[in-house]
Amino acid sequence: MTLELDMPARPRCERPEAKPRASGILPPCPVIRTPRLTLRPHAFSDAPAIAASLCDHDVVRMLLRVPQPYHLGDAREWLQAEAHAGDAWHAAITDKGDGHIGMVSIERQRNGWHLGYWLNRQAWGRGFMGEAAYALIEAFFRQRPECVLLSGVLADNAASLKVQAKLGFAITGISDVYVPARGRTVNRIETQLTRDGFAPAS
Repeated sequence: MTLELDMPARPRCERPEAKPRASGILPPCPVIRTPRLTLRPHAFSDAPAIAASLCDHDVVRMLLRVPQPYHLGDAREWLQAEAHAGDAWHAAITDKGDGHIGMVSIERQRNGWHLGYWLNRQAWGRGFMGEAAYALIEAFFRQRPECVLLSGVLADNAASLKVQAKLGFAITGISDVYVPARGRTVNRIETQLTRDGFAPAS
């Protein structure tokens, strides 16, 4: 992906802060407005836009859990499952016209909380992913300041690694992962972020 990061002004969260919870359950995904974007919970009407984005090989070749080929039914099935998830924020990234251009998520997996994201090809190169990821991470750390946020990028995705570096993620190792869109195993650079390491907005 061709992603650039311009740190936004402090985003505005439209839901009041809740106290951190001891369990793996998060409060509902917040609605957050940044200077150029709105992050919001997904709607079933987002299915066509999701399917259109994830039919693009250049997008999904950097993702680990997207089936190939990807169809409208896959998007609808994912949205149905996501509607009942209480251990994740899967925020739709939307433009000023509420057009769905990508997703940024924080979800609890077996070994901890993980950040993931993707962006429609037409939205690349404009700093949107850094803006969106910063906003959701900030909201997450208000809920869970004690948590370590895990992530990673495929070794040939230098642009995504740049996004994470500017957010404050540190490299912790390299693993081998299978990428469905490539049909083979590739190297993945593992990363993590603490609240103290989280880069402030400029």
